[in-house]
Amino acid sequence: MSEKIFLCSICNINSGTCLEDCKFCSQSVRYKADIERFQHKEIKLIQEEAINARDNGALGFCLVTADKGLNEKTLEFVCNVAKAVQEVAPELRLIACNGTATLKQLLTLKEAGIKAYNHNLETSESFYKEICTTHPWSERYETCQNVNEAGMVLITGGIFGLGETQEDRLSMLKSLASLNPTSVPINFYHHNEALSLAPNPLKVDEALNLIKLTREMIPDAERIMVAGGRELMFGERQNEIFNYGANSIVIGNYLTTSGRAMNKDLDMLQSLGLEVAKKVN
Repeated sequence: MSEKIFLCSICNINSGTCLEDCKFCSQSVRYKADIERFQHKEIKLIQEEAINARDNGALGFCLVTADKGLNEKTLEFVCNVAKAVQEVAPELRLIACNGTATLKQLLTLKEAGIKAYNHNLETSESFYKEICTTHPWSERYETCQNVNEAGMVLITGGIFGLGETQEDRLSMLKSLASLNPTSVPINFYHHNEALSLAPNPLKVDEALNLIKLTREMIPDAERIMVAGGRELMFGERQNEIFNYGANSIVIGNYLTTSGRAMNKDLDMLQSLGLEVAKKVN
């Protein structure tokens, strides 16, 4: 595990158009959450976000779309975006997060300059049917296997606080470990009133120990990333996550929720004497 902190930024390039019924996701059209919805973000805006992320220390830049998986139109758009970002911020490691993907689709993304693919298992195989009925957990696992076969960097993690048991958490972490991911993003459920799930029941100390458990169960991962829900879950105790095994965070905004100002995260790291990673291993 690197002692330097890897920063990543998320870019929502297609928002709120998903037809699936994942109960934790405000981007599903089924729940009519009050979020911004659009088909394709203007490429110039994406380039500006990339430059801002780079200038604030991000090494990873993740291109996220809101659909079950890749289709021909989305694949072409993501590839075009990737090439445009490389023109203005070639230092960034491009990550795609576009749902389920075939080996052929992943190889096309790789050709366009995308180095890594993020597809989360979200929770255990047995609990998954409680939070999604429109596609099986096995499709998620298979996409992660495809990422490995394509020779791309695999980023896969999950969400805590969905109503799962500790047994479910252990099962998910075992499944994640079996995929040998380079980076494991850990999210903490951020409740939206339009969603039927109950608010996240976790307490801060429980959440910190789940980061520690993730590190213990996936010791070969280069990065344990605390991603969505960090600000809401930990509040003034965000600085403690690094004592429990986290060595990566998402800076800036998330998909449909706001993060805190990037400079505040940089100030936090500086106050802790933690160095920001300047290159990807």
